[in-house]
Amino acid sequence: MTAGRDATYINPRTGATWSTAAPLWKAPDDGGYINLTPGVGLTPSDINGLEHSFWRYRKAVRLPRPPEITLGAGWTPLLPAIWEGVPVHMKADYLMTSGSFKDRGTAVMLNYLKQVGVTSILEDSSGNAGASAATYAAALGIDCRIMVPAAAPAAKKIQMAAMGADVAAIEGSRDDVADAALAEADRNFYASHNHQPFFLEGTKTVAFEIWEQLGFRAPDCVIAPLGQGSNIMGCHIGFSELLAAGQIDTLPRIYAIQAANCAPYHAAYESGGTDPVTIAAQPTIADGIASATPVRLREVLAAVRETNGTTLAVPEDEIVAGLSRLAKLGFFVEPTTGAAGAGLSRLLESGIIKPNETVAVILTGSGLKAVEKIGLALGLTDY
Repeated sequence: MTAGRDATYINPRTGATWSTAAPLWKAPDDGGYINLTPGVGLTPSDINGLEHSFWRYRKAVRLPRPPEITLGAGWTPLLPAIWEGVPVHMKADYLMTSGSFKDRGTAVMLNYLKQVGVTSILEDSSGNAGASAATYAAALGIDCRIMVPAAAPAAKKIQMAAMGADVAAIEGSRDDVADAALAEADRNFYASHNHQPFFLEGTKTVAFEIWEQLGFRAPDCVIAPLGQGSNIMGCHIGFSELLAAGQIDTLPRIYAIQAANCAPYHAAYESGGTDPVTIAAQPTIADGIASATPVRLREVLAAVRETNGTTLAVPEDEIVAGLSRLAKLGFFVEPTTGAAGAGLSRLLESGIIKPNETVAVILTGSGLKAVEKIGLALGLTDY
């Protein structure tokens, strides 16, 4: 690899580091999550314009070797739209092989694990991350066991099973599923998209794409739904690398949108601190962001605060309204992405986002995975 572009595991709490030659998903010294050391970003001359996927940024994606399988992840369109009379840009990340933005992270993480000798993985997911993991595990010849909530959309569970994954439906909340996976993590490599940091090495490429698609400039702000925050952190990492490389002058404001029924990151942000705040989680139509226990709280809050952004918690009726408005603009996305639409409306109505600013909204998952839920939410019950 290019000198200065290698990655090392680092414990953000202790500063201890480890080689990425052997796979890790948690810090050997204190058992917490681990990060990768900062990357150096890229310049326009580093981009392989002949590659129509996010692997056009290969020089800034720190794999030991070139990827074995890409499945064309990334390079999704940045589409103009009018939202409440204001021009915005919709980043259509639901148009990937498995039907969600999670392919960015999974493509990098599973290629990395394959390269360092992992042959079997365990993952837990509300749906999209599991579907993405099953997709890339199948393509790479890796055995895959995925734990999901029993109430997860049937389309997502069928998608995983069709790819050959061993799908284990767990009764209870999304956090109960994570606990079940942790209980098995000593018997199978835990390729958790919330813990293994090569996942974020993939999600950061959304920042590179938005920058390139806007003519090599940053937007004024980015809006995305927030569950455990891989899009929020990915944007922060990617744009920070571009800033360090001298390619942008300032970081775009990052707006992270949670469902009010399950908003632990928003509660922590509102507290003004960096400690978790206990919440009473309720079911939400935005099941893809229904995680009550934060994993990377410090990184998510830093992404919002360091960019002068904010978090929002939007109620169910506003999520449904955002979903409906997106559909009527031609974007058939899952309910989770409706939260981003609701957040955009709130930010425009409050004047936090000005009509002349450049806005990028990340559309995260395909509505084809949640057709029945969308039909009920929008009152389309005659079909």
